[in-house]
Amino acid sequence: MSATVSLKAAARERVGKGAARAERRAGRIPAVIYGGKEPATPITLDFRDISLRLRGGHFLTTVFEIEVDGNKIRALPRDVQTDPVKDFPVHVDFLRLTKGAKISVEIPVTFLNEEDCPGIRRGGVLNVVRHEIEVMAPVDEIPDEIVADLAGLDIGDSLHISAIALPEGVEPTITDRDFTVATIAAPASLKSEEEEAEEAEAAEAEAEEEAEEDGDTEE
Repeated sequence: MSATVSLKAAARERVGKGAARAERRAGRIPAVIYGGKEPATPITLDFRDISLRLRGGHFLTTVFEIEVDGNKIRALPRDVQTDPVKDFPVHVDFLRLTKGAKISVEIPVTFLNEEDCPGIRRGGVLNVVRHEIEVMAPVDEIPDEIVADLAGLDIGDSLHISAIALPEGVEPTITDRDFTVATIAAPASLKSEEEEAEEAEAAEAEAEEEAEEDGDTEE
């Protein structure tokens, strides 16, 4: 589970595009904390600090305790806007968290036991359908990852969400179907016996049609 991480911030007195550009020129990133039935709180963050945290991964699933002028606010990043050309962060949205609440969040999937997967050992390919799974999770117990076990899967098998053990209190937001997370696909060079039989039947049928056409032409 992600631990709460402390984050220093400063209150932002001015808002708007001009004020935001001024913050960026000063080496800071404008941000806002919203939600929790309280007014939005405009803040600024250190550019280098946020850039390093983004590169470290799991930023959007980390609960932060943001200190703003002596006040501490628990919040979860919900969106990071980046420069369309240079791809550096230009704005961050945080959601204020209330004790005991649940929140929807996308959690990355980690696949284990490829060495115990018969399909992969036979040359099959892991086809990841969902690299992340959206779940409802308690704000104090957001998992860092969802672990999917590939042991025992053969070529043609699918791994569905029902086969993955989720942490207690964590549930997928999709509840109307047992959706697929990954499959073990046959490599392009490997054809199943069924495919070969179908191709042989098709070739035989084509040859018979050609023979009948030749006979009609001779008459």
